[in-house]
Formats: sequence, C-alpha cells, structure tokens
Amino acid sequence: MASITLQNIVKEYGSGAKAVPVIHNLNAQIHDGEFVVIVGPSGCGKSTLLRMVAGLEEITGGTIAIGDRVVNDLEPAERDIAMVFQNYALYPHMSVFDNMAYGLKIAKVPMDDIKTRVDKAAGILELGHLLQRKPRELSGGQRQRVAMGRAIVRQPQVFLFDEPLSNLDAKLRAQTRLEIQKLHRELGITSLFVTHDQVEAMTLAQRMIVMNGGVMEQFGTPEEVYNRPASTFVASFIGSPPMNLLKQAPGLPAGQILGIRPEHLELSHQPHVGWEMTVDTVELLGAERLVHARLGSETLTLRLDASLSAPKTGETFRATAKEGCLHYFNAETGKRL
Repeated sequence: MASITLQNIVKEYGSGAKAVPVIHNLNAQIHDGEFVVIVGPSGCGKSTLLRMVAGLEEITGGTIAIGDRVVNDLEPAERDIAMVFQNYALYPHMSVFDNMAYGLKIAKVPMDDIKTRVDKAAGILELGHLLQRKPRELSGGQRQRVAMGRAIVRQPQVFLFDEPLSNLDAKLRAQTRLEIQKLHRELGITSLFVTHDQVEAMTLAQRMIVMNGGVMEQFGTPEEVYNRPASTFVASFIGSPPMNLLKQAPGLPAGQILGIRPEHLELSHQPHVGWEMTVDTVELLGAERLVHARLGSETLTLRLDASLSAPKTGETFRATAKEGCLHYFNAETGKRL
C-alpha cells in the first residue's frame, strides 16, 4: 500500500498558443489505505487525472508520486498499480481463472502462487464456482467482479477504478457498491475511484474530490462536501434534488447567493411566518414528497415526509428554513462566504 501525492498537476493538449488546458494546477494528498472518489460531470477532467496516475496519459506539469517514488516518467507496468475499467477488458477466449491469472503468468509468478492468489480473490468475490466459465457465460456484475479479481491478484500498492459501475443496471450497481466497500475493508489498499454518479461518490468515498472544468472545487469527506459545499457548483452538483440557490431571497444582501437544501425547508403553520410561495408541481416518491414552488421569480424545491399533508398544485403556502442550515455564496465567484 502507498500514499498518492498530486502536486501542481497540469494537463494540456496541444502546445504553444493553441494548447488546451484540461487540468489546472491540481494539488491533493491521498493517504495510505484511503478510498478517494473523483466525481464530476462529463468533461471535467476526472478520467484524465486517473489516467495520468496510471501512466496512460503524460502530464504537462507537476509531480505524481506513489509512496516515496515520483512516477512521472515510469511506464504503467512499473508503477505497481492495478486498474479496473468500465468495459471489464476481459479476454473472451479465456476462462475466469485464466483472465484473473494472466498478468501473473506474464510476470512469471510460480503456478502454485498463482493458484493460491486466484483462489483467495475468487473467495473474496464469490467467484469460486465460476472459475472455469468464459466471460460470455457471465452476467455484467459477475464480469465486473472478475475484472476486480484480476486487479486483486496482482497485490498492487494502488487500485484505480475508471467508472466501473456505469455499464450495470441500478440493482447491480447498488450490489457492486457494497462489494467494493467490503473489498476495501478487507484489503485496505489505497484506491482512486472515478465516477459521475454522486450516489456512488457519497456512499463509497472516505474523501472525495469534486471537479469542474479541470479545477478541483473541493476535497473533503462526503459529510463536509454535503454540509459545507465550497462553491455553488458543489452545492448544485452534490445532492438530489440539488441545493436551492436563490439570488433574490427576502432580506438577502446584494452580491450574495443564498443556498438551502430541500430537506431543510419546513412548512409554516403560522400566518405571516416564513417565505410565501406558490406550488408549481408535487412529486410523490414513496416515503417522501417533493414540492416544487415559486418564490417571486425564482423556483425552489422542498423535500417533505410523505406522511404529512402537503400543499397542492396552485396553492399558496409559507415555509421556513431550519436553524443553522443556510449557506451564503459570493454571487460573482460562486465561492462560499
């Protein structure tokens, strides 16, 4: 196992005046044994960053270190990492056992050691009964477990996951998330996991890097990112429904944006107490109800317990914010105040 140090990382495509920057002076320290998720929308640079750690992309500037080794100029095979791809990258003509053992055979690991490592990984991932099957005989979730098994048997210092759950259906994604959590608890290997899915980020990460346009907007625990977003981008990207961001809330000073999470708004049953708003639509989502409303010229969402009575479409009502749950941002920069 090893830490990962990213220092002043810059990535540009092209050169000179036509150079296109995609990663802007990024700094992060990932601790030994830590599970860090890189999350952001498509095109934000998260996969590029992961590929630079893996050695699949050259870096334009800065330093990448794995443990106490600077790896900028090392080939991927020399970095002691294992990568899990979203498309599994399995050899279709090989059995599960041979897919998992392939890298070890290339490295000329003794056959007894190979069998021991593959059997151990298969036990962890519940693949023991599938070792003689070919990939075409497996489900998507089973194929992804084989891909993870192939990474495990190499006993790397670092695991790199590039959106490994994106090809799975919702039920399998939830199941595989639990398996990845269990895997990390058992092995404790430093892991970098890339996703655009905030649910994966919030449930898997010990800490998370939120990226936007090649910039690291925030690096913190899921609780820190959710409860104290560093910018309006983080506030709107993390959370579903996203945080309400109001530029014209009653009493708001000029040049500020007020943020409040949908679950932190409560119905007011006292006349003249709270903000007066009008219901646009109401959505019932099982145990909760989303009320989409208008406050002046702005829209916002309330998340309410479905067992409580709620205003209906077209009705006017009042709502108040829970104490200590308001967030203020600079309207020009979007940064937290």
